[in-house]
Amino acid sequence: MTRFSANLGFLWTDRPLPDAIHAAHAAGFAAVECHWPYETPASDVRAALDATGLPMLGLNTVRGQVGENGLAALHGRETEARAAIDQAIAYADAVDAQAIHVMAGFAKGEAARDTFETNLTYATAQTDRTILIEPLNRHDAPGYFLETTGQAHEIMSRVDAPNLKLMFDCYHVGRTEGDVMTRLGDLLPLIGHIQFAAVPDRGAPDHGELNYTAIFGHISSLGWTAPLGAEFKPRDPDAPLRWMQSQSLLA
Repeated sequence: MTRFSANLGFLWTDRPLPDAIHAAHAAGFAAVECHWPYETPASDVRAALDATGLPMLGLNTVRGQVGENGLAALHGRETEARAAIDQAIAYADAVDAQAIHVMAGFAKGEAARDTFETNLTYATAQTDRTILIEPLNRHDAPGYFLETTGQAHEIMSRVDAPNLKLMFDCYHVGRTEGDVMTRLGDLLPLIGHIQFAAVPDRGAPDHGELNYTAIFGHISSLGWTAPLGAEFKPRDPDAPLRWMQSQSLLA
């Protein structure tokens, strides 16, 4: 049976993070993940995780200044990028988050690539936790440095760290590259986490261009057993609960 992780960057955002963790547990999610939890004391998050028994699968490094979307590929901003990595690792240690998504930011060119790889080398050396990188689609994040799974594969090959993995978001791959199921199979050895949402509106995966019944079945056939990240934008606060109930009926 496919298990799911509630991405609390999009789900139950009307509640404090500890309350959102409890809501995810009540809805039947097997894990949680988040974007930027830093305004919430780590002790409060850890208490909610302990009370519910849910693991925290991952969190992101901070975006940076207003209008930015990460720091790790920004040449000349290495000090800030590494402070963001250190901050994320410390928070992950406090809540026992399994992975840290190092956000690249808006940049292009060889200097950006070299900076990103140097910062990823730094990140992977600071922790045994998984370091994730995620290509973002050009429609939602035009100008983001990391755009495709092929580009991510090349960067991972050069950094060559065992704890550097790919965040495979079916939504982003579906919008930019297509052929999601083939890419999942081809890239499986590199993948550290899988996320999903409807294409093209990033809603619940009960509509849109991608057949998630088939995709979830394919992921299971590949031997993937970790929870899949539900990173979709709900139409209303009750949408995550209704979607999980529909999954229970299908199981």
